[in-house]
Amino acid sequence: MTELLQTVAWSRAQFALTAAFHWLFVPLTLGLGVLVALMETQWYRTGDPFWRRTTKFWMRLFAVNFAIGVATGLILEFEFGTNWSNYSHFVGDIFGAPLAIEGIMAFFLESTFFAVMFFGWNKVSRGFHLASTWLTAIGANLSAFWILVANAWMQHPAGCTFNIETVRNEMTSFGEVAFSPVAVNKFAHTVTSSFVLAALFVAGVSAWYLLRGRERRLATKSIGIASLFGLLFALLAAFTGDRSGAVVARVQPMKLAAMEALYDGREGAPLTVAGILRPEAGQTRGDDPFLFRIELPKMLSIMSFRDAEAYVAGINDLIDGNPERGIMSTEEKIMRGGIAIAQLNFYRNARASGDSIVMRQVSGLFDPSTPDGRSFLSEYFAYLGYGYLSSPREAVPNVPLLFYSFRVMVGLGCLFIVLLAALWWFNRRDRLVGKRWLLRLTIACVPLAYLASQVGWVVAEAGRQPWAIQDLMPVGVAVSDLPGSAVSTTFFLFLALFTALLAAELSILFRQIRLGPGPGEEEREGR
Repeated sequence: MTELLQTVAWSRAQFALTAAFHWLFVPLTLGLGVLVALMETQWYRTGDPFWRRTTKFWMRLFAVNFAIGVATGLILEFEFGTNWSNYSHFVGDIFGAPLAIEGIMAFFLESTFFAVMFFGWNKVSRGFHLASTWLTAIGANLSAFWILVANAWMQHPAGCTFNIETVRNEMTSFGEVAFSPVAVNKFAHTVTSSFVLAALFVAGVSAWYLLRGRERRLATKSIGIASLFGLLFALLAAFTGDRSGAVVARVQPMKLAAMEALYDGREGAPLTVAGILRPEAGQTRGDDPFLFRIELPKMLSIMSFRDAEAYVAGINDLIDGNPERGIMSTEEKIMRGGIAIAQLNFYRNARASGDSIVMRQVSGLFDPSTPDGRSFLSEYFAYLGYGYLSSPREAVPNVPLLFYSFRVMVGLGCLFIVLLAALWWFNRRDRLVGKRWLLRLTIACVPLAYLASQVGWVVAEAGRQPWAIQDLMPVGVAVSDLPGSAVSTTFFLFLALFTALLAAELSILFRQIRLGPGPGEEEREGR
């Protein structure tokens, strides 16, 4: 058991490290690709060589980020097979489909046209080059869509059925997998927030130029596009975030309760704007978990269920149950999951002994085409993962981590809306150069944008714990049968590799930014 716990802990740590490092590059790729395409569109429309020079400068930064993002993404996908082989077997039929589509359709699309975009200057027509740039940006976002579809299915399994003969979940509806409310909202919120990060990156680099009296036209024009682009998508990110919260309230109520440190459910639940949690508080009903908090009355009920008096379940409701509200206790779910596991064991033993009668009886319970099968699948198999938990409290994620991470994400998102609006306003009136405090704040917000992006994924993934697949498979069952020492060794190897890659990427980016677009390039290209 100790060895298994070590393997689980190190596997989670390694996957978190790889995912967090990969996500340093993805959001900039998604947004900067679109911004570069918009800038090249300006060159195509006007014929002004300034826009070609500007496009090529930002394209160089895009290329550096794109290359390392691809490399880290490949490592991340391989880890599903190496570290999470039980998970891969259990849901590979479903999880593998969007990943395969991502590789065949989206990844090849962006990779092919990336080559034309980056190396095709003066080799292809202006129209074809512009189309290649747009297709690269579209391909990157399509790639993100299929990855996020796979992730969303882990948060809310849909469009599948269980095959008892293969002990695998198999897809029954591609549409339900690809376009579930969780998938649609996750993609919309992830992409809009990524566009905001890219806009802040462009604005931050441009602000650095303005503070040093360099490349004033490039900087002001880039800020003009980036600030309006970023402001639009920051407002959309707020809207999609609100929609995502409403979806989470319905399909992952424990995640919502942990995000809000809501231990006791209530009607007209308030939204905590800011607060300080008391360590180990709240588990006893009526125990206030806060040392201090600022809250908006009824707002959590409104945001979750669009009803000011709606009941929002708390952690204690979900653990202990609340029959009046139709909430089943975790203890009951553990019992039902245990029954589902026992039936699977009966089937396995019957198959090993050649008992076809028992096999037929048990397989009937997993047949969704019969009333008994539908009843068993919805009342018992739906809680399969709970049967592997040893205690109801294992179903509670890390409340302080989620509570503070969520508020950092939302607080920074509000800051970015105000900042981007101010940048657009002052730049439009040609007064931005004199606002040196605003330029410095813009530069400071570039790393804050990355922080907001990272803590957003902390909320999404840590809030799902202890589940690899919501309600169906805890991480302790999903992990590969590997020695903990082997996983810890590769963790530190990856840590060293990723640190070196990050240092190299930052070094190249900073060098390209210091060099700028190059003196005289505009005139040469104009001829």
